[in-house]
Amino acid sequence: MSKPVELISLARLALTFLPVAVVVGVLYRWSLGAGTTLYAMGRMLLQLLLVGYVLTYVFTTDQPWLVGGVLTGMLTIASWIALRPLQGQGSRQYAKALGSIALGGVFTLLLVTQCVLDTQPWFSPSKVIPLAGMIFANSMTAISLAAERFYAELPRAASYEAARGIALRAALIPITNSLFAVGLVSLPGMMTGQILANVDPLIAARYQIMVMAMLFGSAGISAACYLTLIKPKNSVMN
Repeated sequence: MSKPVELISLARLALTFLPVAVVVGVLYRWSLGAGTTLYAMGRMLLQLLLVGYVLTYVFTTDQPWLVGGVLTGMLTIASWIALRPLQGQGSRQYAKALGSIALGGVFTLLLVTQCVLDTQPWFSPSKVIPLAGMIFANSMTAISLAAERFYAELPRAASYEAARGIALRAALIPITNSLFAVGLVSLPGMMTGQILANVDPLIAARYQIMVMAMLFGSAGISAACYLTLIKPKNSVMN
Protein backbone atom coordinates (compact mmCIF):
# COMPACT_ATOMS: atom_id res chain seq x y z
CA MET A 1 0.00 0.00 0.00
CA SER A 2 1.31 3.44 -0.96
CA LYS A 3 2.47 5.73 1.79
CA PRO A 4 1.19 9.32 1.81
CA VAL A 5 3.37 11.83 0.00
CA GLU A 6 5.77 13.57 2.37
CA LEU A 7 4.93 17.19 3.08
CA ILE A 8 7.85 19.50 2.33
CA SER A 9 8.25 22.14 5.01
CA LEU A 10 8.74 25.75 3.93
CA ALA A 11 12.21 25.78 5.49
CA ARG A 12 13.34 22.78 3.46
CA LEU A 13 11.62 24.10 0.34
CA ALA A 14 13.69 27.27 0.68
CA LEU A 15 16.86 25.18 0.30
CA THR A 16 15.96 24.51 -3.34
CA PHE A 17 16.60 28.17 -4.07
CA LEU A 18 20.30 27.92 -3.20
CA PRO A 19 21.27 26.85 -6.76
CA VAL A 20 18.99 29.60 -8.07
CA ALA A 21 20.88 32.14 -5.97
CA VAL A 22 24.16 30.91 -7.44
CA VAL A 23 22.87 31.40 -11.00
CA VAL A 24 21.49 34.85 -10.17
CA GLY A 25 24.88 35.76 -8.72
CA VAL A 26 26.64 34.66 -11.90
CA LEU A 27 24.19 36.60 -14.07
CA TYR A 28 24.70 39.72 -11.96
CA ARG A 29 28.47 39.35 -11.98
CA TRP A 30 28.54 38.93 -15.74
CA SER A 31 26.01 41.76 -16.33
CA LEU A 32 23.52 39.46 -18.03
CA GLY A 33 20.30 40.76 -16.55
CA ALA A 34 19.79 39.12 -13.19
CA GLY A 35 16.67 41.24 -12.74
CA THR A 36 14.83 39.28 -15.43
CA THR A 37 15.55 36.03 -13.63
CA LEU A 38 14.41 37.43 -10.29
CA TYR A 39 11.22 38.68 -11.92
CA ALA A 40 10.64 35.28 -13.53
CA MET A 41 11.20 33.45 -10.24
CA GLY A 42 8.88 35.84 -8.45
CA ARG A 43 6.17 35.30 -11.02
CA MET A 44 6.64 31.55 -10.77
CA LEU A 45 6.16 31.63 -7.01
CA LEU A 46 3.08 33.85 -7.19
CA GLN A 47 1.50 31.91 -10.06
CA LEU A 48 2.00 28.51 -8.45
CA LEU A 49 0.67 29.68 -5.10
CA LEU A 50 -2.40 31.17 -6.74
CA VAL A 51 -3.02 28.14 -8.94
CA GLY A 52 -2.68 25.91 -5.88
CA TYR A 53 -5.58 27.70 -4.22
CA VAL A 54 -7.63 27.73 -7.43
CA LEU A 55 -7.10 24.03 -8.15
CA THR A 56 -7.99 23.12 -4.58
CA TYR A 57 -11.45 24.45 -5.40
CA VAL A 58 -11.64 23.27 -9.01
CA PHE A 59 -10.67 19.68 -8.15
CA THR A 60 -13.74 19.41 -5.93
CA THR A 61 -16.18 20.69 -8.55
CA ASP A 62 -18.73 18.60 -10.39
CA GLN A 63 -19.37 21.26 -13.04
CA PRO A 64 -17.98 20.47 -16.51
CA TRP A 65 -18.40 24.10 -17.60
CA LEU A 66 -15.90 25.20 -14.97
CA VAL A 67 -13.33 22.68 -16.18
CA GLY A 68 -14.02 23.83 -19.73
CA GLY A 69 -13.44 27.43 -18.69
CA VAL A 70 -10.07 26.54 -17.14
CA LEU A 71 -9.03 24.68 -20.30
CA THR A 72 -10.09 27.61 -22.48
CA GLY A 73 -8.03 29.98 -20.35
CA MET A 74 -5.01 27.68 -20.62
CA LEU A 75 -5.37 27.49 -24.40
CA THR A 76 -5.72 31.26 -24.70
CA ILE A 77 -2.61 32.00 -22.65
CA ALA A 78 -0.53 29.24 -24.25
CA SER A 79 -1.31 30.55 -27.74
CA TRP A 80 -0.26 34.07 -26.80
CA ILE A 81 2.99 32.98 -25.15
CA ALA A 82 3.82 30.75 -28.12
CA LEU A 83 4.18 33.80 -30.38
CA ARG A 84 6.59 35.75 -28.17
CA PRO A 85 9.59 35.07 -30.49
CA LEU A 86 7.89 36.80 -33.43
CA GLN A 87 8.26 40.34 -31.99
CA GLY A 88 5.44 42.30 -33.57
CA GLN A 89 3.81 39.64 -35.71
CA GLY A 90 2.24 37.80 -32.81
CA SER A 91 -1.12 39.55 -32.77
CA ARG A 92 -1.68 38.85 -36.47
CA GLN A 93 -0.95 35.16 -36.05
CA TYR A 94 -2.73 34.55 -32.77
CA ALA A 95 -5.73 32.78 -34.31
CA LYS A 96 -3.41 30.43 -36.22
CA ALA A 97 -1.49 29.53 -33.08
CA LEU A 98 -4.69 29.07 -31.10
CA GLY A 99 -6.18 26.82 -33.76
CA SER A 100 -3.01 24.78 -34.03
CA ILE A 101 -2.71 24.16 -30.29
CA ALA A 102 -6.41 23.34 -30.14
CA LEU A 103 -6.16 20.84 -32.99
CA GLY A 104 -3.09 19.04 -31.71
CA GLY A 105 -3.67 19.52 -27.99
CA VAL A 106 -7.39 18.98 -27.59
CA PHE A 107 -7.38 15.93 -29.86
CA THR A 108 -4.56 14.35 -27.84
CA LEU A 109 -6.17 15.31 -24.53
CA LEU A 110 -9.48 13.69 -25.49
CA LEU A 111 -7.74 10.55 -26.71
CA VAL A 112 -5.72 10.14 -23.51
CA THR A 113 -8.40 11.03 -20.97
CA GLN A 114 -11.35 9.30 -22.61
CA CYS A 115 -9.79 6.28 -24.35
CA VAL A 116 -6.51 5.52 -22.59
CA LEU A 117 -7.43 6.41 -19.01
CA ASP A 118 -11.25 6.03 -19.31
CA THR A 119 -11.69 9.05 -17.05
CA GLN A 120 -14.82 9.01 -14.89
CA PRO A 121 -16.52 11.42 -14.93
CA TRP A 122 -15.27 12.41 -18.36
CA PHE A 123 -14.35 15.94 -17.19
CA SER A 124 -12.63 14.84 -13.94
CA PRO A 125 -10.58 18.00 -13.17
CA SER A 126 -7.87 16.16 -11.20
CA LYS A 127 -6.93 14.27 -14.39
CA VAL A 128 -8.03 16.50 -17.24
CA ILE A 129 -6.45 19.77 -16.06
CA PRO A 130 -2.93 18.47 -15.20
CA LEU A 131 -2.74 16.50 -18.45
CA ALA A 132 -4.05 19.49 -20.41
CA GLY A 133 -1.36 21.64 -18.85
CA MET A 134 1.37 19.24 -19.96
CA ILE A 135 -0.04 18.95 -23.48
CA PHE A 136 -0.78 22.64 -24.08
CA ALA A 137 2.59 23.76 -22.69
CA ASN A 138 4.42 21.29 -24.89
CA SER A 139 2.46 22.36 -27.98
CA MET A 140 3.14 25.98 -27.08
CA THR A 141 6.89 25.37 -27.00
CA ALA A 142 6.79 23.48 -30.29
CA ILE A 143 4.98 26.34 -32.03
CA SER A 144 7.42 28.89 -30.58
CA LEU A 145 10.39 26.96 -31.94
CA ALA A 146 8.68 26.33 -35.27
CA ALA A 147 7.73 29.98 -35.72
CA GLU A 148 11.15 31.33 -34.80
CA ARG A 149 13.00 28.92 -37.07
CA PHE A 150 10.55 29.22 -39.98
CA TYR A 151 10.80 33.01 -40.21
CA ALA A 152 14.58 32.84 -39.80
CA GLU A 153 14.91 30.29 -42.60
CA LEU A 154 12.28 31.59 -45.04
CA PRO A 155 14.38 34.45 -46.50
CA ARG A 156 17.30 32.14 -47.27
CA ALA A 157 15.53 28.84 -47.93
CA ALA A 158 14.97 27.62 -51.47
CA SER A 159 11.23 27.30 -50.90
CA TYR A 160 8.45 27.39 -48.35
CA GLU A 161 8.60 23.60 -48.14
CA ALA A 162 12.31 23.68 -47.26
CA ALA A 163 11.79 26.28 -44.52
CA ARG A 164 8.78 24.35 -43.23
CA GLY A 165 10.78 21.12 -42.96
CA ILE A 166 13.65 22.79 -41.10
CA ALA A 167 11.20 24.49 -38.74
CA LEU A 168 9.31 21.28 -37.94
CA ARG A 169 12.52 19.39 -37.21
CA ALA A 170 13.66 22.21 -34.92
CA ALA A 171 10.31 22.23 -33.12
CA LEU A 172 10.63 18.52 -32.35
CA ILE A 173 14.22 18.62 -31.08
CA PRO A 174 13.36 19.00 -27.35
CA ILE A 175 10.79 16.21 -27.22
CA THR A 176 12.90 13.95 -29.48
CA ASN A 177 15.89 14.42 -27.16
CA SER A 178 13.62 13.52 -24.26
CA LEU A 179 12.63 10.29 -26.03
CA PHE A 180 16.29 9.34 -26.34
CA ALA A 181 17.13 10.30 -22.75
CA VAL A 182 14.13 8.99 -20.83
CA GLY A 183 15.05 6.15 -18.53
CA LEU A 184 18.77 6.50 -19.30
CA VAL A 185 19.55 10.10 -18.39
CA SER A 186 16.32 11.28 -16.82
CA LEU A 187 13.21 10.06 -15.05
CA PRO A 188 10.63 12.64 -16.19
CA GLY A 189 8.05 14.35 -14.02
CA MET A 190 5.18 11.87 -14.23
CA MET A 191 7.36 8.86 -13.43
CA THR A 192 9.40 10.64 -10.78
CA GLY A 193 6.28 11.90 -9.03
CA GLN A 194 4.72 8.46 -8.95
CA ILE A 195 7.89 6.80 -7.70
CA LEU A 196 8.19 9.41 -4.94
CA ALA A 197 4.60 8.53 -4.05
CA ASN A 198 5.69 4.87 -3.74
CA VAL A 199 3.90 3.64 -6.86
CA ASP A 200 5.28 0.45 -8.45
CA PRO A 201 8.00 1.53 -10.98
CA LEU A 202 6.49 -0.73 -13.66
CA ILE A 203 3.14 1.00 -13.31
CA ALA A 204 4.87 4.38 -13.31
CA ALA A 205 6.68 3.38 -16.49
CA ARG A 206 3.38 2.74 -18.29
CA TYR A 207 2.13 6.18 -17.35
CA GLN A 208 5.37 7.74 -18.50
CA ILE A 209 5.14 5.96 -21.85
CA MET A 210 1.66 7.43 -22.23
CA VAL A 211 2.97 10.89 -21.39
CA MET A 212 5.92 10.75 -23.79
CA ALA A 213 3.69 9.58 -26.65
CA MET A 214 1.07 12.26 -25.99
CA LEU A 215 3.70 15.01 -25.78
CA PHE A 216 5.42 14.00 -29.00
CA GLY A 217 2.12 13.65 -30.83
CA SER A 218 0.63 16.93 -29.63
CA ALA A 219 3.84 18.84 -30.35
CA GLY A 220 4.17 17.43 -33.85
CA ILE A 221 0.52 17.94 -34.80
CA SER A 222 0.38 21.48 -33.42
CA ALA A 223 3.63 22.56 -35.08
CA ALA A 224 2.65 20.99 -38.41
CA CYS A 225 -0.78 22.68 -38.32
CA TYR A 226 0.78 26.04 -37.54
CA LEU A 227 3.37 25.77 -40.31
CA THR A 228 0.59 24.85 -42.74
CA LEU A 229 -1.60 27.78 -41.69
CA ILE A 230 1.20 30.35 -42.10
CA LYS A 231 2.06 29.25 -45.64
CA PRO A 232 2.69 32.37 -47.78
CA LYS A 233 -0.05 32.92 -50.34
CA ASN A 234 2.39 33.05 -53.24
CA SER A 235 4.00 29.74 -52.29
CA VAL A 236 3.38 26.69 -54.43
CA MET A 237 3.32 23.31 -52.78
CA ASN A 238 5.49 20.55 -54.20
